[in-house]
Order: sequence, then C-alpha cells, then structure tokens
Amino acid sequence: MKKISELVLSDYPFKTFDKVRYRDTDRQGHVNNAVFAQFLETGRVEILYNSKNELLSPNCSFVIAKVNTSLISEINWPGIVDIGTGITKIGNSSINIIQSLYQNNKLVATSETVIVQMDELTRKSSPLTQKAKQYLSSLLIEIEVEQ
Repeated sequence: MKKISELVLSDYPFKTFDKVRYRDTDRQGHVNNAVFAQFLETGRVEILYNSKNELLSPNCSFVIAKVNTSLISEINWPGIVDIGTGITKIGNSSINIIQSLYQNNKLVATSETVIVQMDELTRKSSPLTQKAKQYLSSLLIEIEVEQ
C-alpha cells in the first residue's frame, strides 16, 4: 500500500486532465496557487456530476466539508495538468476523495477532500443512494495514512 505522495497517475482509478491557461499564471511566471483548486475541482466534478452516473438524490447537492491540499511543486504554462482521483471512504452521506496533480509526469500537488450530499431544503446531510454508493465503490483506492 502506498502513501498519497507515492502514487503515480496510473495508480488512480479515475484520470482526467485540464489545460493550463496563460491567465492562470502570476507575476512569478508560474500558475497561481489558487488555480490548483480549480484543477482539483475538474477531477471531482467529472465524477460527481457525470450524466452517465447520476449520483445526486433529488433536491440535493454536493458540498465540500473539508479539504487539505499540499502544493509540492510549481505548475508552468504552457501545458496540461493530469488529474488522478480516487475514493478512499464512502459514508452514509459523505465521500472521502484523494487526488494528485501531475505536470509532465511530475507530482505537483495532492489533496484530500470530504464531500457531503446535502438536502437543499433542510440544509442537512442526506444519505447517498445505493446506486451512488455502488458507482463510487468502483473508484475505491487504498492508501497508507501519512504521519
């Protein structure tokens, strides 16, 4: 079992990419740290809001309850960022997600996020459906907890 910092893109059950845009850069000439969150969002959204696998219950939305991102190296323009995403835990209404960003096969960031399905009317957590849990189970990945 690997630590998140030891994973390579091929270790992840879900992979996608995003294009680095010139506007993403800052005065130092590399991608601004706030843009890392946008790249991570791309990986999550392609899973959570995939029209082929409807995960949301009626009148619900997904919200971030917790996010912990480690910026390891800079990202440069031009280029693409590869995004690896996996699920580490499926709860009653929550999903624990790990992700890594790579540029030119080099690890540039890792992230651990807890997403909760929230009922839009009550603003409280709402249980995931069995269909959602089944699909999310296909994206499970085991990692060693880093100390």
